[in-house]
Amino acid sequence: MNVTNIENLAEKVVQRVKEKTGQTFEVEASGRHIHLSEEDLKTLCGENFELNPVKYLSQPGQFVSQLRLTIVGPKGHLNNVVVLGPVRKNSQVEVSLTDGNTLGLKAPIRMSGDIEGTPGITIVNGNKSITIQEGLIVAKRHIHVKTSDKEKLGVTNGEIVKVKVLGKRPLIFDDVVIRIDDDFATYMHIDFDEANACGSSKGTQAYIVRG
Repeated sequence: MNVTNIENLAEKVVQRVKEKTGQTFEVEASGRHIHLSEEDLKTLCGENFELNPVKYLSQPGQFVSQLRLTIVGPKGHLNNVVVLGPVRKNSQVEVSLTDGNTLGLKAPIRMSGDIEGTPGITIVNGNKSITIQEGLIVAKRHIHVKTSDKEKLGVTNGEIVKVKVLGKRPLIFDDVVIRIDDDFATYMHIDFDEANACGSSKGTQAYIVRG
């Protein structure tokens, strides 16, 4: 047995141990989407419009709504961008780096909600539109950790870790932020660029790499 085969076997053993001890977690790919404030929602859709759940997401209380909008940048636009609910304090648009190239905008990599100093973008619904002055980001990869899972995973809130994603093209991601809260469900979130890089699909598992 050559060195490569030994390393592959060792990796499989490590993976199985982590799965049995519950130290793996599921990876979800998050596509481009919009969060709207109550004020911006009314401007785009009317005073009485409400976001209704079409599909609930893994994080409690979060959902895909019935609303699809267009986002417009200096060089291009993206149609049929889903709006997630519920409404937020500030409007925010999350895209991938590839999407940013299409729009002609350099969106910074930020945690959700950290929009100070970020580019603005125009959001269109039919003949109505708004231009937010800031709020376009590429979401920084992160793991939502339910408080009851933090001891099992051995993590602390705000910690930066490395994670091996066991997709069709297994890959170790560095600079992954841990976010811990009682109301979270434990999932890792990456965008479609990252998911394509590691061959991730629904049900793909990952684990934190130590050392």
